[in-house]
Amino acid sequence: VFKDATLFFARSTRSLASVIPAMEHMSRTLDWYIQDEEHYEHSICAALSLAKKTLVKYYNLTDSVNTYRIAMVLHPRYKTAYFKKLNWTRLWIESARKLVRNEYDQVY
Repeated sequence: VFKDATLFFARSTRSLASVIPAMEHMSRTLDWYIQDEEHYEHSICAALSLAKKTLVKYYNLTDSVNTYRIAMVLHPRYKTAYFKKLNWTRLWIESARKLVRNEYDQVY
């Protein structure tokens, strides 16, 4: 999954709005492998859990950078529907909408 993510972002056509869906995909993929303990050694599952912990650390940091939320809300494919589909909290979604509105009001 990390190799795929690296190749995905190495393409010149990727945008900031693709970061959160990519991290979400990596998170789900790691969860799937971590839960499949009968097919993987304990050491592999432990390494996957550490990778997931690191991913979550950086994933959570996207909340502190407004441009990620703005890019997602303004992206024609995602908008707030992406977050609703993944059951993100209503408070977080409304905060992202307000952030976009406030940024627009300040700049334009």
